[in-house]
Amino acid sequence: MSAIPENPEEAADFFSESIQSIKNEIGKAVIGQHEIIDQLLISLFSRGHCVLIGVPGLAKTLLVRTVAQTLNLSFSRIQFTPDLMPADITGTEVIEDNQQTGRKAFEFKKGPIFANIILADEINRTPPKTQAALLEAMQEYHVTAAGDTYDLSLPFFVLATQNPIEQEGTYPLPEAQLDRFMFNLWLDYPSHGEEMNIVSQTTSAGQDEINSMLDAEQIIALQDLVREVPVPENVLNYAVTLVGMTRPQNDIAPDFVEKYLSWGAGPRASQYLILGGKTRALMQGRFNVNEEDIQALATPVLRHRIINNYAAEADGLTTVKLIDMLIEALNKREGVTN
Repeated sequence: MSAIPENPEEAADFFSESIQSIKNEIGKAVIGQHEIIDQLLISLFSRGHCVLIGVPGLAKTLLVRTVAQTLNLSFSRIQFTPDLMPADITGTEVIEDNQQTGRKAFEFKKGPIFANIILADEINRTPPKTQAALLEAMQEYHVTAAGDTYDLSLPFFVLATQNPIEQEGTYPLPEAQLDRFMFNLWLDYPSHGEEMNIVSQTTSAGQDEINSMLDAEQIIALQDLVREVPVPENVLNYAVTLVGMTRPQNDIAPDFVEKYLSWGAGPRASQYLILGGKTRALMQGRFNVNEEDIQALATPVLRHRIINNYAAEADGLTTVKLIDMLIEALNKREGVTN
């Protein structure tokens, strides 16, 4: 990849073309799931992390491994189980023989978290102490062992998966820890045509070769470019107002929020709406953010940050439906068209 152009419009085109080439390579191995792939890439280039909820067998591991291969990044899959310990993730000190002195000494052996892209498979199947070891690394980009701090390689992206069906023996992530994830994504079944393509491709002898389109240094440069995208004050106000409307105690909250929500989203939701909006704009070749970008990302950003109550469940209102109602109310208030 050549250097990023200094001209904003050319830089946006460059970003958009790079993302399209990445998606073309991913499409060689992953059939369909275009929206999920877009949102994964938005999260990665925004320096965020994702929770992906889907039943087994929907190629979550293949998707993340292919993304890592296309971006020429190291990949690590951690299977979370009830007996998994924090040291199994971060690493541990072991006694090694020093060949020069002949003495034994402690040496830190890095765990699987020392990779660029981490698949935390079924994160809700391990106790909170082990979950916290991963979440601390997500936030701080380093791990601490025996008083020493070890930096993680950048870029660093975590995709944590959960199975929505079987909940027995699980440890649900607390809201404060869920808030560290930029997006909450739901992976649905493929369409009939997509499933036919999947079956045909995976039961044939030949497989397309996946080419690496970027490297770590180039990805970091594109992540820096995201931060440079300007945000108009009206769009900033739109995002912050939307998040504020989710809080039942807020004066600007619609009546149905007080009725159906027990808790709203915090400031981190506003930050992720703006960051995601910047990345989405660049992916479409724009060096400016608009309200449509915020609307498009409202569901994955807010879905795990608002808590509906029993009244909402009784009336059949999911968090996704409530988010749609919030956007509709905000657009009417601000005079914004969908």
